[in-house]
Amino acid sequence: MKFVDEATIRVVAGNGGNGCLSFRREKYVERGGPDGGDGGHGGSVYLVADDALNTLADFRVARKFKAVNGEPGAGRNKTGKSGSDLDVHVPQGTVVEDVDTGEIICDLTEIGQRQKVAEGGRGGLGNTRFKSSVNRAPRKTTPGTQGESRHLKLELKVLADVGLLGMPNAGKSTLISAMSQAKPKIADYPFTTLHPNLGVVRVGRLQSFVMADIPGLIEGAAGGAGLGIQFLKHLQRTRLLLHVVDIAPMDESVNPAESVRALAGELEQFSAELAAMPRWLVINKVDLLDNEELAERRAALIDGLDWSGQVFEVSAATGQGTEALAKAIAREFETEPMEDWERDL
Repeated sequence: MKFVDEATIRVVAGNGGNGCLSFRREKYVERGGPDGGDGGHGGSVYLVADDALNTLADFRVARKFKAVNGEPGAGRNKTGKSGSDLDVHVPQGTVVEDVDTGEIICDLTEIGQRQKVAEGGRGGLGNTRFKSSVNRAPRKTTPGTQGESRHLKLELKVLADVGLLGMPNAGKSTLISAMSQAKPKIADYPFTTLHPNLGVVRVGRLQSFVMADIPGLIEGAAGGAGLGIQFLKHLQRTRLLLHVVDIAPMDESVNPAESVRALAGELEQFSAELAAMPRWLVINKVDLLDNEELAERRAALIDGLDWSGQVFEVSAATGQGTEALAKAIAREFETEPMEDWERDL
């Protein structure tokens, strides 16, 4: 299924049923009086976070969702049946925005979270409601009110603990496949990954974290170049970024340090909060170099960046260094204060 991370839909709540104008008519009962019942309420529309979904692709076809109208009232003081509510299931991590007002309605980050997005109409009043000591035979009723209608923009932001950041062909897809059971497309040309891939990395029997492989970014991504503007937002959900660097690029003119600086600049342009997120340097494809050349290139990279953070050397293709990286990430999350986890959610 093609990954879709944005969609626009229309939700329409049900209308309330009209009140009934009726009088009691029975043999031997004179002046039975009013007995018109109220109309039923219209159904409301709810969005529900569902972990069985991971894309908004279904909303490319189904764009309008309408709840059931309430039924009108009837004689003998019978209230009309209320319309049933409509649950629309969306992926966990969906942000809902009102297109007309720009208001952020909700952020569905928890499985099963349910949010009303369109209120059903109220049922009208039957003529029984207007009976009084001075008006024994009222002929007044009220119609049901219209249900709320809204145009909504759905935006999916992938929920993951770790996000992989890097230039095209840096080896991110290979790395996530080596560390988890994810099976992303891997090939020897740029932009192989066209949508985020998620994988669960297990460290021991009881420890695990979710890793997201974000499509390759290029310089100018924050302004819309390449695929970046579509997928930079997915990194906002993560708590740790792994900046994957190809230490042995096929094009010898490519400077790994300049590539890292370019993407760091894109993060700053897109979001200051994202730029301030913890970021580790992961030097990939170390199996292609001998020890001496690897040491030289590593030193040049660290010096060129003036890097003082965590640095890991891995070979995603052979699995070298991936176990140490996974254990370090698990230790990092163990030391992270619990209140920070809750705040991020």
